[in-house]
Amino acid sequence: MPLMQTLGLAESTPHPENRLKSLFWPSVQTGSDVDYLGSQGYWVCAFVGVFDAVASAVLGAPVLGVFIFLYFYLGGIGVRERSRYAAAAVFLLFLLDVLAGPSVLRILLAALLLSNLRATWIAAGWRPDSEEAVMPPRFNETWTDKLADQFPAWLWPKVRIVYYIYSVLLLGLVALGVLAMMLRGHSLR
Repeated sequence: MPLMQTLGLAESTPHPENRLKSLFWPSVQTGSDVDYLGSQGYWVCAFVGVFDAVASAVLGAPVLGVFIFLYFYLGGIGVRERSRYAAAAVFLLFLLDVLAGPSVLRILLAALLLSNLRATWIAAGWRPDSEEAVMPPRFNETWTDKLADQFPAWLWPKVRIVYYIYSVLLLGLVALGVLAMMLRGHSLR
């Protein structure tokens, strides 16, 4: 499914609800809804990872950009695979990033990540034997299908534990950095 369709921006994607509502607070009633939001979360995390990596490189910190990219990209793979931990971790780091330097784009992306956290949390509470919880088949026809549908299912079981450890360490370092910035700003007053 192409990126524009996944985010609900393509004209060929019929949506019974308002486009903004479907992006930022969609209804989650079926396995197809969860799959759609997982795919959307994967693409949002990949975009955030690339955006932050480029921004870090421009600011003279390309190594930091690689660490941030890996955090968000692997977190996006976890979101795609319905990991509550990965959804919470990417949202939390992005929220810290927004608090450190708010902008309209960052706030909108944080809202998208929040909607994916919500969908992942709702999906975890479903009974797997219920008719609504049946997940749609994942495609393998285009390169975006392979990247967003097949690759996460293959990679997540292999990197899940490493991502947990990595994310705790990176979140801790970022939280310390944000706290230091806040204290430094407070002491300058």
